[in-house]
This record gives sequence, structure tokens and C-alpha cells, in this order.
Amino acid sequence: MNATTPARSVPGYCLPHSHAAFLRANRSIPGGVNSPARAFGAVGGEPPFMARAEGQFLYDIDGHQYIDYIGSWGPMILGHGHQRVKRAIAEALETGTSFGAPTERESEIAEAVIEAVPSIEKVRFVSSGTEAAMSAVRVARGVTGRAKIIKMTGHYHGHVDSLLVQAGSAATTLGTPNSPGVTPGSVADTILVPFNDAKAVADVFAAYPGQVAAVLLEPVAGNMGLVPPRPGYLEALRKMTETDGAMLFFDEVMTGFRLALGGAQERFGIRPDVTCLGKIIGGGLPAAAYGASRGIMDFVSPAGPIYQAGTLSGNPLAMAAGLATLRELRDRSPYDRLEALSARLAEGLDRAAKDAGVPHVVQRVGSMLTLFFHDGPVENYEDAKRSDTKLFGRFFWEMLARGVYLPCSQFEAAFVSAAHTEADVDHTIEAASEALRASAGPP
Repeated sequence: MNATTPARSVPGYCLPHSHAAFLRANRSIPGGVNSPARAFGAVGGEPPFMARAEGQFLYDIDGHQYIDYIGSWGPMILGHGHQRVKRAIAEALETGTSFGAPTERESEIAEAVIEAVPSIEKVRFVSSGTEAAMSAVRVARGVTGRAKIIKMTGHYHGHVDSLLVQAGSAATTLGTPNSPGVTPGSVADTILVPFNDAKAVADVFAAYPGQVAAVLLEPVAGNMGLVPPRPGYLEALRKMTETDGAMLFFDEVMTGFRLALGGAQERFGIRPDVTCLGKIIGGGLPAAAYGASRGIMDFVSPAGPIYQAGTLSGNPLAMAAGLATLRELRDRSPYDRLEALSARLAEGLDRAAKDAGVPHVVQRVGSMLTLFFHDGPVENYEDAKRSDTKLFGRFFWEMLARGVYLPCSQFEAAFVSAAHTEADVDHTIEAASEALRASAGPP
């Protein structure tokens, strides 16, 4: 490694320059961060502040290098600073940063998305996954003329009011707000069911015939840790929605272009009605999209009556970065190598946890994975919540002290990039073996 790994004083070591930066940030930014996922609230302590990134590495302002397994929470499938992406951004920068008018590049990336994703015939670009989910829910309701949405407990679709809900006491329940500022009325038509429970979805359709606009889910959950669908589950949802006249709505903000070029729907052979995309589609810049068949998307303004707009939608720099990323994934497919590297990492983490005598399960789909600290299996949010989060917190800091940057929550997936090497993976496994033995002892 070219830079030093952090000095080992865990849990929650304090890096002096990052500490000063965090104090400064807290004076002007709520909690010192611009997204709660960066705050280290689930593991305690203060986050390192980053100075730069390159390839598979992050470098903090205290001069330490980390092997990065968050990849900006998913977008950096090619690694940081990929030359093709940087060149595309530089070329776009020379022509202007925003026009508020159409550009040909928007059509180019739209055509690339349509070519890659089986269910999409037209696509609308927006600036964030939250915006994509919000807009697509509106489309589902507007096209079907129905109000109710079925959502899976533990799945995250951005901070949309109608989707920021928590479950009640029943397995299938009307949602209640889980954030101040979200009114009961805004979630009144959101119905929560457990992930991987097809019967619960069937019960909702039976209770509300002809009233459900869409079944909304991450086809592979990544926001309660990595949780794959049970065999036959996605197929059952597809059949039920077709029978009832509801839409099947895949949130592929995480899985799109990651689990395959065509996302989870290509990997599992299921064609949803509506798809949300984000993260990778922007190549590391802010961009997202929602897409569907022509018949559905032609309801969106200005072609149709369902309103949605955005000043910076289709931003030239983001479109350039996203298009370069999609073309690189198409031209030099990394998916076989990502599969092999990710399997090597998952097997090594499983072996290390067994050797340390730690109850655990490692779950992986493609280049997304999670080491859960309970003996599994983890098939839904209730299972995930049984994990030993205190043990995870100790493990996280032990790994950070050994130069490995993992997601700072038990309930987030880790991402492997095309920039990672076998040596990086082997170093990570060795670090995990040491970290597990250290963290499994008395706190």
C-alpha cells in the first residue's frame, strides 16, 4: 500500500485532522454530514474525512489509505477515477456544465439504458434515487388509477414521504410514519409486508381487490444488509400483479448495472413494469432514472398528463459520466471477474468467522455481500434485526484500523469493484480474521 494504514487504537480511534474537520462540519451542517449514512451513528465514533480516491482506495485527510468496499454506496463499479469516465467528464466540461435545454448525450445514454435493461423502452432521467422512486410511484398510480402501494419492510426507496413508513404489530399492516414531518395521510395508502413472503402479498390483494397500483421492492435487498429473494418469490409477485392488474415495480438503484448489465431483472429473468435506476447510471455523479414500456412512459409529461420535471435532470456532466460507465461495462464486461472476486471474499469472510467461533452468515449476490452477525439465514428485516450490532461495531473499527473501509452499518451491503484485486481481497480476509478474533472478545 502507498499510504499508511491507521494507527490501531480501537474502538473509535480519533484521527486529529478528521476530528477537527468533523467539529467544523457540525457547526454548519446537521450532524456534520450531508447524509445520515455517513455519520457512523451505527458504530459510534467519528468518520474519517476523505481527501481523495483512486481505483479501489480511499485516502483520508490524515494520510491513511483504505481498501474501499462502499464505492460511494454503490456507484463506483469501475473503481474511483476510471480513465474513460474522467475523459468523458473533462470533454463535457469543456462544452458547458448545464444548459436547461436538450442535448444529444441525453438520447445516447437513454438508448444505452434501453439496450441494457430488458423491460425499459423509454426512460426519464432525474437527479437522485429518491426523485426516481417518487416519480415512478406517481406514474404507477396515475396509469392504473389506483392509490395503494405494497412495500416491503426494511426496503429503502429514498426519503419519499409515502415510502418512509414503519410496520405496525401485524405482519401485513398499514404503515405509520417513521419520521417527524411525514403525516399519517401521506402513508395511508402504503401497505407494508415482509420481504420474501408471497402469501402476505396475496393477502393484501385479497383484502384490497382492484385497489393496488404497484408492488414495490428491491429485487435483491441491500438496505437491510444483502438479502436475496427466495427461489420463486419474484416469479410469484410477477404472476400476482399480472392477475390483479397492478404494476410490478423494481427499485434497481443499487442492483441496476451491478448484478448484470441488465440488473437484477436480467439476472433473475423477471421483467417488471416499472424500474428505478441510480448510482451506477451516473458514473459517480448525481443521476438517476425511471423507465418502463412506451405505453406507460408516454403518460409522463409533456407526452402525457402525469407531471414531473427537474431543472438539472439530464445534466451534461452526469450524463457523460454515466454513458462512459455503461459503455465500459458493455465493451469490457467485468461481471465474471466481479463474481469470482466477490465469491473469494465471501468464502474468506465465512471461513474467518468460523475460525473465530462467531455466529454469522455471509450472504452474496454478484458483487454485493454482507457478513451478518447472527447464524442466519437472513430472509427479511426481522431476521436482519437479530444481528449482533454491537459486535458489528467492534468489527467495523477493527477493520478500519487495518485499512479496510466497510459500510458503517450492519444493515448495508458491501460492494466489490472492478478495480479490486485478488491481493486486496486476500488482505481483507486476513484483516477480518484478526479483527474477528479481536472483536469477539469482551468489549
